[in-house]
Amino acid sequence: MLKTYIKSTEALKQFRADTRGVVSFEYVIVAACVVGAVIFAFGPTGSGALGTALQGAINTIIAKVNAALA
Repeated sequence: MLKTYIKSTEALKQFRADTRGVVSFEYVIVAACVVGAVIFAFGPTGSGALGTALQGAINTIIAKVNAALA
């Protein structure tokens, strides 16, 4: 039992000292922030402030193109 505890303690020390996974974890945090910002700007269904503005601009362009073709 004591040998298992000592081995697990050593493994825990090595795991805590290992910094290779820190960078990938930081990328996960950044990606989550980007996703949050996009959802905040566009809304979950595209009904956010930015999504509404873009939809209005697209509708204006479509109306002008249709008017020019008519």
